Amino acid sequence: MNHLAKKLHWYALAIVVFIADQATKSYIDATTPLGWLHKVTSFFNLVHMLNPGAAFSFLAGAGGWQRWFFLGIAIVVSAWLVLQLYRPLRKLEALSYSLILGGALGNAFDRALRGHVIDYLDFHLHGWHWPAFNIADMAIMGGATALVIASLMGEERPTAANEPR
Repeated sequence: MNHLAKKLHWYALAIVVFIADQATKSYIDATTPLGWLHKVTSFFNLVHMLNPGAAFSFLAGAGGWQRWFFLGIAIVVSAWLVLQLYRPLRKLEALSYSLILGGALGNAFDRALRGHVIDYLDFHLHGWHWPAFNIADMAIMGGATALVIASLMGEERPTAANEPR
């Protein structure tokens, strides 16, 4: 089995994250009006919101240039992640990179196609709302968290000869 074949499941995971993200965003966009809110529990709503900025709506009101800026960053980071996934990695690192790649591609696709990211998950407590988010955001945060954990574990990276599958 060649090296790329051993890595395909990590790329497949990124594709699954991308597809799940795009499917849910497309469903929300097609079935609910912008600004829609549906109370699910006392602390969680489904919503239909647009975010032209980055995390926490960073630069959302910047006038439009941020679309191309964040799209460019996502493309560069995604290319870097594709290359990293080809290298010998610990399983937790590969999982991290796969999740981040799928999320980055999901949000990049939104920016390229729609000019903004669709967010629909809204958690709140006593009137305080966490910024709305989506599957891509969860994958990026989960991947980043797993990457921090992997770096704290301090294990050496495998070499190509003894790399885990």
